[in-house]
Amino acid sequence: MEMGRCLLSSQLTPLLFSQIPSISISLAHSRSISCQKSQPQKKKRLLLLHGFGIYTPFSNSSTPSSSSSCTKAVLSPDIPNQKKNYSKVAAESTGPIPSNQLLLVVETAATTGAEVVMDAVNKPRTITYKGLTDLVTETDKMSEAAILEVVKKNFSDHLILGEEGGLIGDSSSDYLWCIDPLDGTTNFAHCYPSFAVSVGVLFRGKPAAAAVVEFVGGPMCWNTRIFSAVSGGGAFCNGQKIHASLTDKVEQSLLVTGFGYEHDDAWATNIDLFKEFTDVSRGVRRLGAAAVDMCHVALGIVEAYWEYRLKPWDMAAGVLIVEEAGGVVSCMDGEIFCVFDRSVLVSNGVLHAQLLERIGPATEKLKKKGIDFSLWFKPENYRTEL
Repeated sequence: MEMGRCLLSSQLTPLLFSQIPSISISLAHSRSISCQKSQPQKKKRLLLLHGFGIYTPFSNSSTPSSSSSCTKAVLSPDIPNQKKNYSKVAAESTGPIPSNQLLLVVETAATTGAEVVMDAVNKPRTITYKGLTDLVTETDKMSEAAILEVVKKNFSDHLILGEEGGLIGDSSSDYLWCIDPLDGTTNFAHCYPSFAVSVGVLFRGKPAAAAVVEFVGGPMCWNTRIFSAVSGGGAFCNGQKIHASLTDKVEQSLLVTGFGYEHDDAWATNIDLFKEFTDVSRGVRRLGAAAVDMCHVALGIVEAYWEYRLKPWDMAAGVLIVEEAGGVVSCMDGEIFCVFDRSVLVSNGVLHAQLLERIGPATEKLKKKGIDFSLWFKPENYRTEL
């Protein structure tokens, strides 16, 4: 049985799928489920959720190889081109909820939100502003409402942190859902193809399952692809297992960064880092959607991404997808990362130490200036294992 690669399509670009029988899915959460880490399933499953085809295998596949031309090294040759032992950010398990059940609800939530976005992508936008340039659309709010409905239907006792709606639910829950209903709102408002719906769920403060639906193409040819991951289960794009690149030299790498709306010292420091890495790499991109940027690292089409001033809903899904794709995650000073931190550096792993050679000292200078790098936010009474 074959189907189109995209999960959504606008009315302007309908997709033709093979005839697929409708599948009725019941998602119920029972508190009596025993707490054990589910093993990855070897069988592939094809599901129809809210009109979406979601193909999510849990099978092992070989790691893709990469090749690159040899050019002169620029950064310090003393740093070995191999992964060091960086702390894992993922939860050790998905807790009492089986991993396949939790991931299924995460995927359903993300694709439900994406359906709302796809319905609006070719229509006029209603835009309001949170700040001078930080905008929000009605689509952000509608997408979040649709996602919340899915989460609450399946896990009514879970805590939820949404970009638009804030914190709701039971703060004593072990589970915290971090929802960005439209990551890259400015891009969406301009029909620029770098935005996504991002849904990540934490178990005791650490990412346990994630899904990001990325919108690609552009006006007249909108399309999507879905990235997903569960703790210990690998990372997938449209059902195919993915792996970060094996590029081991900065001068052979393509990098990505981002800039917040506040033009403060951290913003100025990152402008300098942008310039530095532009000089020593194949280029630095700024796409404007953190979840998308991290998924591109996981897919192996860029080698690293970093940014200051992100929020939990920006990072919860992306960092897990990167790590499950074989990448590495840390704060920008090289310290152990958690979703509540104020900076993030994700990479293919082999380049992490080389990148920190420049990013680390720049971040330390900001700390000496008194820039706050404490945890941005952690819900009161929310139990974590951080």
